[in-house]
Amino acid sequence: MMAALFAARGGARVTLLERNEKLGKKIYITGKGRCNLTNACDAEAFMRHILRNPRFLYASLATLDNQGTMALMEDLGLPLKTERGERVFPASDKASDVTRTLAREIERLGVRVRLNARVARLLCEAGRACGVELVGGERLGAEAVILATGGVSYPSTGSTGDGYRLAEETGHALVSPLPALTPIETVETWPGALSGLSLRNVRLSAYLAGGKKEKRIFAEQGEMLFTHFGVSGPLVLTLSSLLPEDLSLVRLSIDLKPALDEKALDARLVRDLRDLSRKQLVTVMDGLAPHNLALTILQLAGLSPALPANALTHAQRRALLQLFKALPLTPKALRGFSEAIITRGGVSVRDINPSTLESKRLPGLYFAGEVLDVDATTGGFNLQIAFSTGALAGKSAAREVEP
Repeated sequence: MMAALFAARGGARVTLLERNEKLGKKIYITGKGRCNLTNACDAEAFMRHILRNPRFLYASLATLDNQGTMALMEDLGLPLKTERGERVFPASDKASDVTRTLAREIERLGVRVRLNARVARLLCEAGRACGVELVGGERLGAEAVILATGGVSYPSTGSTGDGYRLAEETGHALVSPLPALTPIETVETWPGALSGLSLRNVRLSAYLAGGKKEKRIFAEQGEMLFTHFGVSGPLVLTLSSLLPEDLSLVRLSIDLKPALDEKALDARLVRDLRDLSRKQLVTVMDGLAPHNLALTILQLAGLSPALPANALTHAQRRALLQLFKALPLTPKALRGFSEAIITRGGVSVRDINPSTLESKRLPGLYFAGEVLDVDATTGGFNLQIAFSTGALAGKSAAREVEP
């Protein structure tokens, strides 16, 4: 939609082909139905959130950055609000309002929208893209084609990898697509007993074994969630995009009390054990963690919840401290594309001119959005990448079209 909007504003006659029965189907499920459409952080901070090929996006962000997107939406009559973490939402909390705003503008600009129109292949002539052929055989000629098909995450929204196939059929290299911003399955089964428990202000770290010593590849403080299969939540989703394909050398660690160093936490535990010396150990633990988590920690330490607090040995107390400061987990697998917020990988940026987003292999063909090998953390950054690349692709394509 953003590509169509900018191409039409550039003077081109535009046809938007949508394989679904309505526009913006994926927008409806973003931000839990509220659509976190961008992030209001400064430019430098924004770039730090882009995980792969950030420099490729310089021209796209110069065409339409986060501030530009916010101004555009409000100019089009969509009031916005900024929440914690600089996340930007429509003031109405309705994702449908974002889709409606863009759809209304492209209609005003004369863009022809064809729903239930799935592209079967790209048409080429004399070494240039010259149109598309739809499923069913209909051919549509064009002076420029923009491929903005998304990745393969949430296939129920229509993202089934068509863009990757179309790109490969025209000679473009593909970086293997992987699920990203997705929950993690763990080898340990005890998270299942805590399913639904959300933790705030914990520190999640990940370490990669290799060589003589392991390397820390992630360490952030925030929120996470236990599930029936492992872990999820903001910290876990971000981590999932940084993990290697081979998880066998990765270990995870949760610091449940990052605000306290081990010495301070030990002093707290000693005090609680003294004050509650005649109580059961689980009563002391309940003061440090939610009840079910407290029971799990005791189980992992091999301690009975009914053990009298005054019977705890020094070694046992040290074992509890270690679990509070470094609760271990072993990742087994990433959840699949059906649960992944975005797709990591895609059409190689080496095949695309970053200044225009035109293909280096097939002139007249442009790329925008998640089909590209560019992705970011959660917080509105991936939708902004889609808007920015769509804007540049649309603007560039319009310049190629004869008036």
